[in-house]
Amino acid sequence: MSFSDLRPLFSGWIEGVRGRLAPNQNLSEVTWFRVGGPAQLLFMPEDEADLSFFLSHLPPEVKVTIVGLGSNLLVRDGGLEGVVIRLPVKGFADIELLDEHRVRVGAAMPDIRFAQAMAKAGIDGFTFYRGIPGGIGGALYMNAGCYGTETADRLVELRGVTREGKIITLSRAEMAYEYRKSHGPEGVIFTSALYQGFAGDPDELNARMEEITKTRESSQPTKSRTGGSTFKNPEGTSSWELIDRAGCRGLTIGKAQVSQKHCNFLLNLGDASALEIETLGETVRQRVRDNSGVELQWEIRRMGRFIPGEEIGEFLGDKVFAGED
Repeated sequence: MSFSDLRPLFSGWIEGVRGRLAPNQNLSEVTWFRVGGPAQLLFMPEDEADLSFFLSHLPPEVKVTIVGLGSNLLVRDGGLEGVVIRLPVKGFADIELLDEHRVRVGAAMPDIRFAQAMAKAGIDGFTFYRGIPGGIGGALYMNAGCYGTETADRLVELRGVTREGKIITLSRAEMAYEYRKSHGPEGVIFTSALYQGFAGDPDELNARMEEITKTRESSQPTKSRTGGSTFKNPEGTSSWELIDRAGCRGLTIGKAQVSQKHCNFLLNLGDASALEIETLGETVRQRVRDNSGVELQWEIRRMGRFIPGEEIGEFLGDKVFAGED
């Protein structure tokens, strides 16, 4: 499946864009699940100014979707219409150490690399990022966290670019964070964040991260094709326990499987389709609801088109496009 090329519609200003523009780019190449259809047009800006220029000239009727490192993302097999923006590491992953243990970091910086850099610099407060796959931009969007600390606990403010191309600064309060959710202005693409840390000993921080690494590798399928934690934990319990009690550990649909190691992870066993993975997820949700009455909520972002005739609804019902579109 492919889309029409959008670039001819942007004549007159597209020559001023410095970043990469790729029509019908296969998004399976940039998602950790390694599934998904094409982006009608993938844009990887050179820097924040390039992103601002592009968005300020892009016609308002053209849909824009932002994707990060692809760790917490399921792109459907029909792909994504409009422009898909992905911030490259070059230009969006700088780290600037400031006074009083504050640090500014680009949104394309991988969480793990950021944690390692902070440990080396002797800045505490960020070892939890060692246990989170993905990048800072995604962490800002979904208030990523683990081991008792969330992104909102360390954030001071962030920079972003609006759909109209305006560069803005948002405070932590303006993001209105909740558990694995933010409520900031719609359409803003985060470009960097200012964090507050505190003094720490590099050896102690590295030892703490080593423990996090050992815990993850012993309990999670870290070397598999997966999107990370699939469902949010309901209040007072864990998703994996509900999934296990519903008899879904190891459940397989096509080439998609519920992990035997940690059953809140879905796996691509090799050449699964996005439809198989999403069908497996909705099957798990339906079985958990039948078994416990709890309706699990997706933590993985799902977006894009289904291939016609291959739709899947919430809890295997008739309501389709349950995720972001």
